[in-house]
Amino acid sequence: EPPLWRFEPGARIGGVFVCFARGGSGPGCAGDRAWAAACAGDSAAVVPGQAGAPYEPGLLALREGALLEAAVCALPEPPDVLLVNATGRDHPRRGGLALHLGAVLNVATIGVTHRPLVAEGNWPPDERGARGPLFLEAELVGYWLRTRVGTHPLAVHAAWRTDVDTAAEIVLTTCRARTPEPLRRARRRAREARASAA
Repeated sequence: EPPLWRFEPGARIGGVFVCFARGGSGPGCAGDRAWAAACAGDSAAVVPGQAGAPYEPGLLALREGALLEAAVCALPEPPDVLLVNATGRDHPRRGGLALHLGAVLNVATIGVTHRPLVAEGNWPPDERGARGPLFLEAELVGYWLRTRVGTHPLAVHAAWRTDVDTAAEIVLTTCRARTPEPLRRARRRAREARASAA
């Protein structure tokens, strides 16, 4: 496995997010209409497409991976590290979508989700920056991270070429609200594209 990426001032921190057409039945089918957006610095790109597979927990890379890859590749310049709305090492095979995407793109990645996939741990104190370890079979794979007082913490996952402490540092650095700004921007762009298509 390649060496760990290290955060340095001035690093381009990107975010990527995919949303699907509203009104589908069930959790999601192959071929669902989708819009993937990537943001890094002042740049943004949106790519329309289709889900590559039905929704199935633990197999998100098959459903969203190609869309997210296309959105990041559409940016004029790649980010140094990418925040992904998916798990990284918190996965039965230690390889969630965030890790897969980083390996394919050769970009360091961090997973950011609202809850763990299979890892377990207690919430941290209600203080900005507080961390609660997330363990999977005694392995530290991420943290519950409190990014804002009075809100639920986020599950922050080590993924491609990142460790848990770098992941937490990057996410906290980019949070003005509960969600990291690069992810918020990508989510907004993807939803705007979906609304325009409707």
